[in-house]
Amino acid sequence: MAGFSADWLALREPVDHAARNPQVLGAVGAHFAGKPSMSVLDLGCGAGSNLRGSFAALPDRQHWTLVDYDAGLLGRARETLSRWADEAREQGEELVLAKDGKTITVDTRQVDLSKDLEWVLGWQPDLVTAAALFDLVSKRWIERFVAVLTSLKLPLYAALNYDGRERWKPAHRADAGVHAAFRHHQHGDKGFGPAAGPDACDLMAEAFRKSGFAVSTGDSAWLIDERHGPLRDMLAQGIADAAAETGHLDQALLADWLAARQKATNALVGHHDLWARPV
Repeated sequence: MAGFSADWLALREPVDHAARNPQVLGAVGAHFAGKPSMSVLDLGCGAGSNLRGSFAALPDRQHWTLVDYDAGLLGRARETLSRWADEAREQGEELVLAKDGKTITVDTRQVDLSKDLEWVLGWQPDLVTAAALFDLVSKRWIERFVAVLTSLKLPLYAALNYDGRERWKPAHRADAGVHAAFRHHQHGDKGFGPAAGPDACDLMAEAFRKSGFAVSTGDSAWLIDERHGPLRDMLAQGIADAAAETGHLDQALLADWLAARQKATNALVGHHDLWARPV
């Protein structure tokens, strides 16, 4: 799977963190509250935003293994985490961070999750987590993933799964057509087979429940307004580019939609968080 722009990931991070469902994250934290330390495996880590968004809810000593296919993003994660921490030092191949009274060791691994999923999950961390990943993978990959987690009795915290909702203001006559084309594009192959797209969270929840896991979900929609102009503009451009690739829309109408959306006063982009654990 090809990596994402570091600029895009940096723009979305504040909105991602604000959108996280506090009840779901609180339940994850409560589950591990009695542990003095824990290990976390972060899949598709990008530049490390998931760690920064969830570390505060977890025990005081944490070891994170950050996994991504993009070596450049893994390097960016180490750099960004070092700047973010109150203190940072190298210890062999690991990065040791101090942040808000917590000690976090970080290891980075370049992995192709389409091929090496079972090997990675075989490291058996206390928690598997990912953010904005599962809408990119296929239904078959999700079933494979859930089967491995079930067999190993590993819990999952999956944040910011795109669920297909989008509302822009003010309205535009092409909204419905662009949205339909974008949803169609979301089901294209992103490196794992035909992508689950906006169905991912429901597919995971159903698979985990059938496997006997307890499952909680919560809304984590992006709320974007004029304060988020660069993110809004890049998001609208990405949606327009994806919609154009489907060939379903008149290009002049799509260009008019894009110009309007890059002046939008606000937008909602739907996501859901999921917490699944063995019982």
